[in-house]
Amino acid sequence: MSLNKNLVAQRFAKAGQSYSEHAVVQKKICQNLTRLLQQFCPRTMSRVFEIGCGSGNLTRLITASFQIEELILNDLYADVQQHFNSHESLKWLIGDVETLDLPQQLDMIVSGSALQWMQDLPRLLEHCTASLVDQGWLCFSTFGPKNLFEIKELTGQGLSYWSVENWNRALTQAGFEILHLSESETQLYFDSPKAVLQHLKATGVTATAQHRWTKQTLQQFYQDYDRFKHAEGYSLTYHPIYCIARRMK
Repeated sequence: MSLNKNLVAQRFAKAGQSYSEHAVVQKKICQNLTRLLQQFCPRTMSRVFEIGCGSGNLTRLITASFQIEELILNDLYADVQQHFNSHESLKWLIGDVETLDLPQQLDMIVSGSALQWMQDLPRLLEHCTASLVDQGWLCFSTFGPKNLFEIKELTGQGLSYWSVENWNRALTQAGFEILHLSESETQLYFDSPKAVLQHLKATGVTATAQHRWTKQTLQQFYQDYDRFKHAEGYSLTYHPIYCIARRMK
């Protein structure tokens, strides 16, 4: 599916204020990724580039855990800068990372829950390899094929997610040594199907939505969602993937 990156930017910008409050899974994922970074990576780095910094959940965790001389943040739209203090010594590279010239001589490229939006991951991985120093780090979380499967099943809409096997193959081909690659599943539960849609809207995840809701299709969606009703409520599945990789010489 081809993605309208401008629409993605608009939806995330619109959800900017509500994201931090509602993106509970993404926050937890950032914490898990930071723990992996602490386990594998050196604590002092010269240049670090973050792809898709959003409201700064991962940024704040890594700046608290690591000594970074120069941190360059990327996101699709400039509005994200409002989530950061102006006195923080940050550099910015705003725009679609797939069309930008990446910074060079990087010690690390890091990304939390953003790479699933990319259209040409093999090409981006090549660019990452070229931008990193020898033994430089590529560390990220993204999402796997079971992510939000309830929505995809009922609407036919959703991203095409890579599996762990896809990542393993592509990273190796791009010249990376994989030190850690894992996946997990987590469910959130809601009181109603309507609450599920409100949660997705509040986190900007509807950025792919080419689905045009009518009163009738919405009613049908609510009825069909009953198949995902459990004792705890209506489920929504997240399928995070974590990776710690290092550029081979």
